[in-house]
Amino acid sequence: MVSTKPATASKGTDIEMRCAATGMRMTEQRRIIARVLGEASDHPDVEELYRRCVTIDDKISISTVYRTVKLLEDAGIIERHDFREGRARYEQMRELHHDHLINLRTGQVIEFSSEEIEKLQAELARKLGYRVVDHRLELYCVPLDDTKS
Repeated sequence: MVSTKPATASKGTDIEMRCAATGMRMTEQRRIIARVLGEASDHPDVEELYRRCVTIDDKISISTVYRTVKLLEDAGIIERHDFREGRARYEQMRELHHDHLINLRTGQVIEFSSEEIEKLQAELARKLGYRVVDHRLELYCVPLDDTKS
C-alpha cells in the first residue's frame, strides 16, 4: 500500500527544540527562520524562505538565511534536497521515512511511503549481498494527461 500526502511539516517549535537540544545559540532572527521552515507546507529554497521571513522581520538579510540554513543542515535538523531545479530545497528532518514524487511541470512535491517499495529495496540489496542502511527515492514525473515531451 502506498500512502501519499502533500508535503507538510511539523510545528515550527520542533526545529527550535532540536536547536536547543544541540546547544545552538538562537538569536531572534534564527528563531524566525526556524519557525518559518518548521511551518512550511512545502520544501522552500533559501530565496523563498527569505521572502517569508522578511514579512515577519524586514531586518533579516538573505546572508543570515543562508548561514542559518547551513547551520541547521550541518546539525542534522533540516535536510537538503536537489530536485533537478538548480536550487536546493529544504525540509525538517523527520523520524518517519518518506520518499518524494516531484511534478516536473509544476514543481509540486508529494511525500509518500510505500511498504512494498521498502521491501523490494531490502530484497534487492540482500540478493546482491548487501543490507540497506539508508536511501533516498525521488520520482520525477509528469501528469498522465501531459502531452508535452
